[in-house]
Amino acid sequence: MNEFFGNINLFLETILFFDILFGTIDGVTFPFLVAWLILGGVYLTILTRFINIRMLKHSFDIIRGRYDTPDDKGEISSFGALTTALSATVGLGNIAGVALAVAIGGPGATFWMIVAGFLGMSLKFTEVTLSLQHREFLKDGTVLGGAMEYLSKGLAQKGYKSFGKILAIIFAVFMIGGAIGGGNVFQVSQALSAVSQEISFFKNFPIIFGVAIAIFVGFVIIGGVTRIAKITEFLVPIMTIIYITASLWILGYHFEKLDDAINIIFNEAFSTSAIYGGVTGAIVQGFQRAVFSSEAGIGSSPVAHAPVKTKYPVRQGLVALYEPFIDTVIICTMTALVIVITGVYAHDGAYMYLIESKQGAALTSVAYGTVIEWFPIILSLSITLFAFSTIISWSYYGERAWVYLFGSKFSIVYKMLFLALIIVGTIASADVLVDFSFMLFLTMALPNILGLFILSKDVKKELDEYLKKLKNKELERETIYYLNSIKEKDKCSN
Repeated sequence: MNEFFGNINLFLETILFFDILFGTIDGVTFPFLVAWLILGGVYLTILTRFINIRMLKHSFDIIRGRYDTPDDKGEISSFGALTTALSATVGLGNIAGVALAVAIGGPGATFWMIVAGFLGMSLKFTEVTLSLQHREFLKDGTVLGGAMEYLSKGLAQKGYKSFGKILAIIFAVFMIGGAIGGGNVFQVSQALSAVSQEISFFKNFPIIFGVAIAIFVGFVIIGGVTRIAKITEFLVPIMTIIYITASLWILGYHFEKLDDAINIIFNEAFSTSAIYGGVTGAIVQGFQRAVFSSEAGIGSSPVAHAPVKTKYPVRQGLVALYEPFIDTVIICTMTALVIVITGVYAHDGAYMYLIESKQGAALTSVAYGTVIEWFPIILSLSITLFAFSTIISWSYYGERAWVYLFGSKFSIVYKMLFLALIIVGTIASADVLVDFSFMLFLTMALPNILGLFILSKDVKKELDEYLKKLKNKELERETIYYLNSIKEKDKCSN
Protein backbone atom coordinates (compact mmCIF):
# COMPACT_ATOMS: atom_id res chain seq x y z
CA MET A 1 0.00 0.00 0.00
CA ASN A 2 2.84 2.39 0.85
CA GLU A 3 4.53 1.61 -2.45
CA PHE A 4 1.26 2.19 -4.34
CA PHE A 5 0.69 5.64 -2.82
CA GLY A 6 4.38 6.48 -3.19
CA ASN A 7 4.30 5.82 -6.95
CA ILE A 8 1.23 8.05 -7.36
CA ASN A 9 2.95 10.82 -5.39
CA LEU A 10 6.02 10.64 -7.62
CA PHE A 11 3.92 10.74 -10.79
CA LEU A 12 1.86 13.77 -9.71
CA GLU A 13 4.91 15.64 -8.47
CA THR A 14 6.76 15.07 -11.74
CA ILE A 15 3.89 16.06 -14.02
CA LEU A 16 1.98 18.74 -12.11
CA PHE A 17 4.25 20.23 -9.45
CA PHE A 18 7.17 21.49 -11.46
CA ASP A 19 9.33 24.20 -9.93
CA ILE A 20 8.63 27.64 -11.46
CA LEU A 21 11.94 28.80 -9.98
CA PHE A 22 13.74 26.13 -12.04
CA GLY A 23 16.15 25.35 -9.22
CA THR A 24 17.48 28.90 -8.91
CA ILE A 25 17.28 28.66 -5.09
CA ASP A 26 19.08 25.69 -3.61
CA GLY A 27 16.87 23.31 -1.68
CA VAL A 28 13.65 25.28 -2.28
CA THR A 29 10.97 24.70 -4.89
CA PHE A 30 7.95 26.85 -5.71
CA PRO A 31 5.22 24.63 -7.15
CA PHE A 32 3.24 26.05 -10.04
CA LEU A 33 -0.07 25.26 -8.32
CA VAL A 34 0.87 27.32 -5.25
CA ALA A 35 1.55 30.28 -7.55
CA TRP A 36 -1.76 29.49 -9.27
CA LEU A 37 -3.61 29.77 -5.94
CA ILE A 38 -1.92 33.08 -5.10
CA LEU A 39 -2.73 34.51 -8.53
CA GLY A 40 -6.38 33.42 -8.26
CA GLY A 41 -6.78 34.85 -4.75
CA VAL A 42 -5.24 38.22 -5.61
CA TYR A 43 -7.26 38.58 -8.83
CA LEU A 44 -10.62 37.78 -7.20
CA THR A 45 -9.91 39.97 -4.18
CA ILE A 46 -9.30 42.95 -6.45
CA LEU A 47 -12.23 42.10 -8.76
CA THR A 48 -14.69 41.96 -5.85
CA ARG A 49 -13.17 45.08 -4.27
CA PHE A 50 -11.96 43.32 -1.10
CA ILE A 51 -15.20 41.55 -0.37
CA ASN A 52 -13.23 39.47 2.14
CA ILE A 53 -13.24 42.48 4.48
CA ARG A 54 -16.16 44.77 3.66
CA MET A 55 -19.05 42.25 3.76
CA LEU A 56 -18.39 40.32 6.98
CA LYS A 57 -21.14 42.06 8.96
CA HIS A 58 -23.80 41.40 6.32
CA SER A 59 -22.60 37.81 6.10
CA PHE A 60 -23.13 37.38 9.84
CA ASP A 61 -26.69 38.75 9.51
CA ILE A 62 -27.40 36.14 6.83
CA ILE A 63 -26.14 33.34 9.08
CA ARG A 64 -28.45 34.60 11.84
CA GLY A 65 -31.39 34.15 9.45
CA ARG A 66 -32.16 37.85 9.17
CA TYR A 67 -32.63 37.63 5.38
CA ASP A 68 -34.57 34.36 5.12
CA THR A 69 -37.44 34.47 2.58
CA PRO A 70 -40.23 32.09 1.48
CA ASP A 71 -38.53 31.80 -1.92
CA ASP A 72 -35.50 30.06 -0.43
CA LYS A 73 -35.15 26.67 -2.14
CA GLY A 74 -32.93 23.86 -0.88
CA GLU A 75 -32.38 21.16 1.76
CA ILE A 76 -30.40 22.75 4.60
CA SER A 77 -29.97 26.14 6.29
CA SER A 78 -27.11 28.59 5.70
CA PHE A 79 -25.75 27.74 9.14
CA GLY A 80 -26.02 24.00 8.41
CA ALA A 81 -24.09 24.44 5.15
CA LEU A 82 -21.47 26.56 6.90
CA THR A 83 -20.93 24.00 9.69
CA THR A 84 -20.83 21.13 7.19
CA ALA A 85 -18.14 22.93 5.23
CA LEU A 86 -16.31 23.94 8.43
CA SER A 87 -16.40 20.36 9.69
CA ALA A 88 -14.36 19.44 6.62
CA THR A 89 -11.90 22.30 7.15
CA VAL A 90 -11.67 22.89 10.91
CA GLY A 91 -9.74 19.85 12.01
CA LEU A 92 -6.45 18.18 11.36
CA GLY A 93 -5.43 20.84 8.88
CA ASN A 94 -5.45 23.27 11.81
CA ILE A 95 -3.81 20.83 14.21
CA ALA A 96 -1.49 18.63 12.15
CA GLY A 97 -1.04 20.82 9.07
CA VAL A 98 -0.07 23.97 10.95
CA ALA A 99 2.46 22.13 13.11
CA LEU A 100 4.09 20.72 9.97
CA ALA A 101 4.04 24.13 8.26
CA VAL A 102 5.94 25.73 11.14
CA ALA A 103 8.30 22.76 11.50
CA ILE A 104 9.14 22.57 7.79
CA GLY A 105 8.77 26.20 6.64
CA GLY A 106 9.67 27.90 9.90
CA PRO A 107 7.63 30.34 12.05
CA GLY A 108 7.39 32.70 9.06
CA ALA A 109 4.99 30.25 7.40
CA THR A 110 2.38 31.47 9.92
CA PHE A 111 2.34 34.95 8.37
CA TRP A 112 1.83 33.54 4.89
CA MET A 113 -0.93 31.25 6.16
CA ILE A 114 -2.81 34.33 7.37
CA VAL A 115 -2.29 36.04 3.99
CA ALA A 116 -3.51 32.87 2.28
CA GLY A 117 -6.55 32.89 4.58
CA PHE A 118 -7.59 36.40 3.53
CA LEU A 119 -7.07 35.64 -0.16
CA GLY A 120 -8.90 32.36 0.36
CA MET A 121 -11.99 34.24 1.52
CA SER A 122 -12.34 35.78 -1.97
CA LEU A 123 -11.77 32.40 -3.62
CA LYS A 124 -14.36 30.77 -1.38
CA PHE A 125 -16.95 33.49 -2.06
CA THR A 126 -16.54 33.09 -5.83
CA GLU A 127 -16.65 29.29 -5.98
CA VAL A 128 -19.62 28.97 -3.60
CA THR A 129 -21.61 31.61 -5.52
CA LEU A 130 -20.94 29.74 -8.77
CA SER A 131 -21.98 26.48 -7.15
CA LEU A 132 -25.39 27.96 -6.28
CA GLN A 133 -25.75 29.52 -9.72
CA HIS A 134 -25.33 26.19 -11.47
CA ARG A 135 -26.64 23.63 -8.95
CA GLU A 136 -28.99 20.88 -10.11
CA PHE A 137 -31.92 19.34 -8.23
CA LEU A 138 -31.89 15.61 -8.97
CA LYS A 139 -34.89 13.29 -9.27
CA ASP A 140 -34.03 11.56 -5.98
CA GLY A 141 -34.51 14.86 -4.14
CA THR A 142 -30.80 15.56 -3.58
CA VAL A 143 -28.83 18.50 -4.93
CA LEU A 144 -25.77 18.26 -7.13
CA GLY A 145 -23.43 21.24 -7.05
CA GLY A 146 -19.80 22.18 -6.79
CA ALA A 147 -17.03 22.68 -9.30
CA MET A 148 -18.25 19.78 -11.49
CA GLU A 149 -21.46 21.67 -12.18
CA TYR A 150 -20.13 25.17 -12.77
CA LEU A 151 -17.22 23.93 -14.84
CA SER A 152 -19.49 21.96 -17.16
CA LYS A 153 -22.57 24.23 -17.27
CA GLY A 154 -20.85 27.58 -16.77
CA LEU A 155 -18.23 27.05 -19.45
CA ALA A 156 -20.90 25.63 -21.79
CA GLN A 157 -22.73 28.96 -21.52
CA LYS A 158 -19.49 30.67 -22.54
CA GLY A 159 -19.22 28.48 -25.65
CA TYR A 160 -16.69 26.00 -24.20
CA LYS A 161 -18.99 23.00 -23.74
CA SER A 162 -16.48 20.22 -24.49
CA PHE A 163 -13.65 21.92 -22.62
CA GLY A 164 -15.87 22.50 -19.58
CA LYS A 165 -17.01 18.87 -19.56
CA ILE A 166 -13.40 17.63 -19.67
CA LEU A 167 -12.41 19.94 -16.79
CA ALA A 168 -15.44 18.80 -14.78
CA ILE A 169 -14.56 15.12 -15.23
CA ILE A 170 -10.92 15.74 -14.32
CA PHE A 171 -12.01 17.67 -11.23
CA ALA A 172 -14.48 14.96 -10.16
CA VAL A 173 -11.76 12.29 -10.41
CA PHE A 174 -9.38 14.36 -8.29
CA MET A 175 -12.12 15.13 -5.77
CA ILE A 176 -12.79 11.43 -5.29
CA GLY A 177 -9.05 10.94 -4.81
CA GLY A 178 -8.94 13.89 -2.40
CA ALA A 179 -11.87 12.46 -0.44
CA ILE A 180 -10.16 9.10 -0.16
CA GLY A 181 -6.72 10.57 0.65
CA GLY A 182 -6.93 13.88 2.50
CA GLY A 183 -10.53 13.60 3.62
CA ASN A 184 -10.32 10.02 4.82
CA VAL A 185 -7.06 8.07 5.04
CA PHE A 186 -4.94 11.01 6.21
CA GLN A 187 -7.54 12.00 8.81
CA VAL A 188 -7.80 8.60 10.46
CA SER A 189 -4.02 8.13 10.27
CA GLN A 190 -3.31 11.39 12.10
CA ALA A 191 -6.08 10.73 14.64
CA LEU A 192 -4.60 7.30 15.35
CA SER A 193 -1.16 8.89 15.78
CA ALA A 194 -2.47 11.27 18.46
CA VAL A 195 -4.68 8.73 20.24
CA SER A 196 -1.89 6.12 20.35
CA GLN A 197 0.22 8.58 22.36
CA GLU A 198 -2.34 8.30 25.17
CA ILE A 199 -3.88 4.83 24.66
CA SER A 200 -1.19 2.24 23.96
CA PHE A 201 -3.80 -0.39 23.07
CA PHE A 202 -4.40 1.30 19.71
CA LYS A 203 -0.66 1.39 19.04
CA ASN A 204 -0.65 -2.41 19.17
CA PHE A 205 -4.04 -2.91 17.51
CA PRO A 206 -4.53 0.08 15.14
CA ILE A 207 -7.01 -1.73 12.93
CA ILE A 208 -9.57 -1.79 15.77
CA PHE A 209 -9.46 2.01 15.86
CA GLY A 210 -10.15 2.07 12.12
CA VAL A 211 -13.06 -0.35 12.38
CA ALA A 212 -14.67 1.72 15.17
CA ILE A 213 -14.39 4.96 13.16
CA ALA A 214 -15.74 3.22 10.04
CA ILE A 215 -18.84 2.01 11.93
CA PHE A 216 -19.67 5.48 13.27
CA VAL A 217 -19.02 7.15 9.91
CA GLY A 218 -21.17 4.56 8.14
CA PHE A 219 -24.10 5.31 10.43
CA VAL A 220 -23.94 9.03 9.59
CA ILE A 221 -23.26 9.02 5.84
CA ILE A 222 -26.07 6.58 5.05
CA GLY A 223 -28.48 9.33 6.19
CA GLY A 224 -27.26 11.75 3.51
CA VAL A 225 -26.50 15.47 3.71
CA THR A 226 -29.36 16.35 6.08
CA ARG A 227 -28.04 13.98 8.75
CA ILE A 228 -24.47 15.16 8.11
CA ALA A 229 -25.59 18.78 8.58
CA LYS A 230 -27.36 17.95 11.86
CA ILE A 231 -24.29 16.18 13.24
CA THR A 232 -21.91 18.97 12.19
CA GLU A 233 -24.20 21.71 13.56
CA PHE A 234 -23.80 20.01 16.92
CA LEU A 235 -20.13 18.93 16.79
CA VAL A 236 -18.33 21.83 15.10
CA PRO A 237 -19.19 24.61 17.59
CA ILE A 238 -18.32 22.36 20.57
CA MET A 239 -15.00 21.21 19.10
CA THR A 240 -14.03 24.71 18.03
CA ILE A 241 -14.80 26.22 21.46
CA ILE A 242 -12.78 23.49 23.25
CA TYR A 243 -9.78 23.97 20.98
CA ILE A 244 -9.83 27.77 21.04
CA THR A 245 -10.24 27.79 24.83
CA ALA A 246 -7.20 25.53 25.27
CA SER A 247 -5.18 27.66 22.86
CA LEU A 248 -6.07 30.87 24.72
CA TRP A 249 -5.18 29.17 28.00
CA ILE A 250 -1.68 28.32 26.77
CA LEU A 251 -1.16 31.73 25.14
CA GLY A 252 -2.26 33.35 28.40
CA TYR A 253 0.16 31.15 30.36
CA HIS A 254 3.00 32.29 28.07
CA PHE A 255 1.70 35.84 27.73
CA GLU A 256 5.14 37.37 28.35
CA LYS A 257 6.50 35.41 25.35
CA LEU A 258 3.69 36.43 22.99
CA ASP A 259 5.42 39.57 21.66
CA ASP A 260 8.61 37.60 20.98
CA ALA A 261 6.64 34.90 19.14
CA ILE A 262 4.89 37.47 16.94
CA ASN A 263 8.21 39.16 16.18
CA ILE A 264 9.77 35.81 15.24
CA ILE A 265 6.85 35.07 12.89
CA PHE A 266 7.13 38.41 11.09
CA ASN A 267 10.93 38.36 10.93
CA GLU A 268 11.05 34.78 9.64
CA ALA A 269 8.34 35.55 7.06
CA PHE A 270 10.87 37.69 5.19
CA SER A 271 14.08 35.97 6.33
CA THR A 272 16.64 34.52 3.93
CA SER A 273 17.70 31.90 6.48
CA ALA A 274 18.54 28.60 4.80
CA ILE A 275 17.36 26.52 7.78
CA TYR A 276 13.74 26.51 6.62
CA GLY A 277 14.24 27.51 2.99
CA GLY A 278 14.03 31.27 3.47
CA VAL A 279 11.13 33.42 2.31
CA THR A 280 10.19 31.03 -0.50
CA GLY A 281 10.05 28.06 1.84
CA ALA A 282 7.84 29.99 4.26
CA ILE A 283 5.46 31.10 1.48
CA VAL A 284 5.18 27.61 0.00
CA GLN A 285 4.53 25.92 3.33
CA GLY A 286 2.17 28.68 4.45
CA PHE A 287 0.01 28.50 1.34
CA GLN A 288 0.11 24.71 1.03
CA ARG A 289 -1.03 24.14 4.61
CA ALA A 290 -3.57 26.98 4.43
CA VAL A 291 -5.13 25.38 1.37
CA PHE A 292 -5.22 21.99 3.07
CA SER A 293 -6.78 23.64 6.11
CA SER A 294 -9.40 25.99 4.58
CA GLU A 295 -9.73 24.26 1.17
CA ALA A 296 -10.22 27.68 -0.44
CA GLY A 297 -9.71 27.51 -4.19
CA ILE A 298 -9.83 23.74 -4.56
CA GLY A 299 -13.59 23.56 -5.16
CA SER A 300 -14.63 21.18 -2.38
CA SER A 301 -16.71 23.40 -0.05
CA PRO A 302 -19.10 24.49 -2.83
CA VAL A 303 -20.46 20.93 -2.71
CA ALA A 304 -21.50 21.43 0.93
CA HIS A 305 -23.13 24.78 0.16
CA ALA A 306 -25.04 23.60 -2.93
CA PRO A 307 -28.07 22.17 -1.00
CA VAL A 308 -28.60 25.37 1.04
CA LYS A 309 -31.96 27.13 1.21
CA THR A 310 -31.42 30.49 -0.44
CA LYS A 311 -32.90 32.75 -3.08
CA TYR A 312 -29.66 34.48 -4.08
CA PRO A 313 -26.47 32.54 -4.91
CA VAL A 314 -24.36 35.53 -3.83
CA ARG A 315 -25.94 35.38 -0.38
CA GLN A 316 -24.45 31.95 0.36
CA GLY A 317 -21.15 33.03 -1.16
CA LEU A 318 -21.05 35.77 1.47
CA VAL A 319 -21.73 33.21 4.22
CA ALA A 320 -18.76 31.20 2.95
CA LEU A 321 -16.44 34.15 3.71
CA TYR A 322 -16.40 32.99 7.32
CA GLU A 323 -14.86 29.60 6.51
CA PRO A 324 -11.26 30.70 5.79
CA PHE A 325 -11.59 33.46 8.38
CA ILE A 326 -12.52 31.09 11.23
CA ASP A 327 -10.41 28.21 10.02
CA THR A 328 -7.17 29.88 8.93
CA VAL A 329 -7.04 33.44 10.22
CA ILE A 330 -8.20 32.54 13.77
CA ILE A 331 -7.67 28.84 14.57
CA CYS A 332 -4.54 28.20 12.50
CA THR A 333 -2.90 31.34 13.89
CA MET A 334 -3.60 30.20 17.46
CA THR A 335 -2.10 26.78 16.79
CA ALA A 336 0.98 28.31 15.17
CA LEU A 337 1.54 30.66 18.10
CA VAL A 338 1.40 27.73 20.53
CA ILE A 339 3.89 25.76 18.40
CA VAL A 340 6.28 28.74 18.21
CA ILE A 341 6.02 29.72 21.88
CA THR A 342 6.60 26.16 23.15
CA GLY A 343 9.53 25.65 20.74
CA VAL A 344 8.62 22.06 19.77
CA TYR A 345 9.25 22.87 16.10
CA ALA A 346 13.04 23.22 16.56
CA HIS A 347 15.04 21.03 14.16
CA ASP A 348 17.62 20.30 16.85
CA GLY A 349 14.98 19.48 19.46
CA ALA A 350 13.73 16.29 21.06
CA TYR A 351 10.75 16.02 18.72
CA MET A 352 12.59 15.90 15.41
CA TYR A 353 11.41 12.32 14.90
CA LEU A 354 7.80 13.56 14.79
CA ILE A 355 8.73 16.21 12.21
CA GLU A 356 10.62 13.74 10.03
CA SER A 357 7.70 11.28 10.05
CA LYS A 358 5.24 14.17 9.49
CA GLN A 359 3.16 13.36 12.55
CA GLY A 360 1.82 16.88 12.92
CA ALA A 361 -1.06 15.96 15.22
CA ALA A 362 1.31 14.29 17.68
CA LEU A 363 3.64 17.32 17.55
CA THR A 364 0.75 19.65 18.40
CA SER A 365 -0.30 17.32 21.21
CA VAL A 366 3.21 17.57 22.68
CA ALA A 367 3.13 21.39 22.41
CA TYR A 368 -0.16 21.67 24.29
CA GLY A 369 1.00 19.09 26.82
CA THR A 370 3.94 21.29 27.86
CA VAL A 371 1.47 23.58 29.65
CA ILE A 372 -1.60 21.44 30.27
CA GLU A 373 -0.31 18.02 31.28
CA TRP A 374 -3.66 16.34 30.94
CA PHE A 375 -4.66 18.17 27.75
CA PRO A 376 -3.14 15.63 25.33
CA ILE A 377 -5.93 13.31 26.44
CA ILE A 378 -8.55 15.98 25.63
CA LEU A 379 -6.69 16.86 22.43
CA SER A 380 -6.68 13.21 21.38
CA LEU A 381 -10.45 13.18 21.80
CA SER A 382 -10.74 16.50 19.95
CA ILE A 383 -8.53 15.25 17.12
CA THR A 384 -10.66 12.13 16.81
CA LEU A 385 -13.83 14.23 16.67
CA PHE A 386 -12.24 16.65 14.21
CA ALA A 387 -11.17 13.73 12.05
CA PHE A 388 -14.63 12.18 12.33
CA SER A 389 -16.40 15.39 11.26
CA THR A 390 -13.95 15.91 8.39
CA ILE A 391 -14.40 12.34 7.21
CA ILE A 392 -18.20 12.54 7.12
CA SER A 393 -18.11 15.84 5.23
CA TRP A 394 -15.56 14.61 2.72
CA SER A 395 -17.53 11.41 2.27
CA TYR A 396 -20.32 13.63 0.96
CA TYR A 397 -17.95 15.62 -1.28
CA GLY A 398 -16.55 12.46 -2.84
CA GLU A 399 -20.01 10.91 -3.15
CA ARG A 400 -21.32 13.92 -5.11
CA ALA A 401 -18.34 13.65 -7.48
CA TRP A 402 -18.99 9.91 -7.81
CA VAL A 403 -22.69 10.58 -8.59
CA TYR A 404 -21.64 13.15 -11.20
CA LEU A 405 -19.52 10.52 -12.95
CA PHE A 406 -21.57 7.34 -12.48
CA GLY A 407 -25.08 8.32 -11.36
CA SER A 408 -27.01 8.12 -8.08
CA LYS A 409 -27.69 4.39 -8.19
CA PHE A 410 -23.98 3.62 -7.80
CA SER A 411 -23.40 5.87 -4.78
CA ILE A 412 -23.53 2.85 -2.44
CA VAL A 413 -20.40 1.47 -4.16
CA TYR A 414 -18.52 4.63 -3.29
CA LYS A 415 -19.74 4.61 0.31
CA MET A 416 -18.59 1.03 0.88
CA LEU A 417 -15.19 1.78 -0.68
CA PHE A 418 -14.87 4.92 1.44
CA LEU A 419 -15.61 3.01 4.67
CA ALA A 420 -13.14 0.26 3.78
CA LEU A 421 -10.37 2.82 3.21
CA ILE A 422 -10.86 4.23 6.71
CA ILE A 423 -9.42 0.95 7.96
CA VAL A 424 -6.58 1.19 5.43
CA GLY A 425 -5.66 4.53 6.98
CA THR A 426 -4.65 2.81 10.20
CA ILE A 427 -2.14 0.62 8.36
CA ALA A 428 -0.45 2.73 5.68
CA SER A 429 2.48 5.07 6.39
CA ALA A 430 1.53 8.58 7.58
CA ASP A 431 4.52 10.08 5.75
CA VAL A 432 3.36 8.77 2.37
CA LEU A 433 -0.26 9.67 3.05
CA VAL A 434 0.55 13.29 3.92
CA ASP A 435 2.32 13.75 0.58
CA PHE A 436 -0.50 11.97 -1.25
CA SER A 437 -3.14 14.18 0.39
CA PHE A 438 -1.41 17.47 -0.39
CA MET A 439 -0.81 16.42 -3.99
CA LEU A 440 -4.46 15.66 -4.66
CA PHE A 441 -5.75 18.72 -2.79
CA LEU A 442 -3.57 21.13 -4.70
CA THR A 443 -4.24 19.39 -8.02
CA MET A 444 -7.98 20.04 -7.62
CA ALA A 445 -7.17 23.76 -7.72
CA LEU A 446 -5.84 23.58 -11.27
CA PRO A 447 -9.17 23.07 -13.12
CA ASN A 448 -11.17 24.86 -10.42
CA ILE A 449 -9.33 28.19 -10.45
CA LEU A 450 -9.20 28.14 -14.25
CA GLY A 451 -13.00 27.97 -14.13
CA LEU A 452 -13.12 30.79 -11.56
CA PHE A 453 -11.08 33.03 -13.86
CA ILE A 454 -13.40 32.40 -16.82
CA LEU A 455 -16.65 32.73 -14.84
CA SER A 456 -15.60 35.50 -12.42
CA LYS A 457 -17.35 38.28 -14.37
CA ASP A 458 -20.69 36.44 -13.92
CA VAL A 459 -20.16 36.47 -10.17
CA LYS A 460 -19.16 40.14 -10.22
CA LYS A 461 -22.33 41.04 -12.15
CA GLU A 462 -24.60 39.20 -9.72
CA LEU A 463 -22.73 40.66 -6.73
CA ASP A 464 -23.27 44.20 -8.03
CA GLU A 465 -27.00 43.52 -8.51
CA TYR A 466 -27.29 42.07 -5.01
CA LEU A 467 -25.47 44.99 -3.40
CA LYS A 468 -27.72 47.41 -5.28
CA LYS A 469 -30.79 45.69 -3.80
CA LEU A 470 -29.19 45.74 -0.37
CA LYS A 471 -28.47 49.45 -0.65
CA ASN A 472 -32.05 50.19 -1.80
CA LYS A 473 -33.49 48.20 1.16
CA GLU A 474 -35.19 45.73 -1.21
CA LEU A 475 -33.75 42.74 0.64
CA GLU A 476 -35.01 44.01 3.98
CA ARG A 477 -38.50 44.53 2.55
CA GLU A 478 -38.55 40.93 1.31
CA THR A 479 -37.67 39.69 4.78
CA ILE A 480 -40.19 41.98 6.55
CA TYR A 481 -42.95 40.75 4.24
CA TYR A 482 -41.97 37.15 4.99
CA LEU A 483 -41.92 37.71 8.75
CA ASN A 484 -45.29 39.50 8.67
CA SER A 485 -46.86 36.63 6.70
CA ILE A 486 -45.61 34.17 9.34
CA LYS A 487 -47.13 36.31 12.11
CA GLU A 488 -50.48 36.40 10.27
CA LYS A 489 -50.46 32.61 9.91
CA ASP A 490 -49.73 32.23 13.63
CA LYS A 491 -52.67 34.52 14.48
CA CYS A 492 -55.02 32.53 12.26
CA SER A 493 -53.92 29.22 13.70
CA ASN A 494 -54.42 30.54 17.25
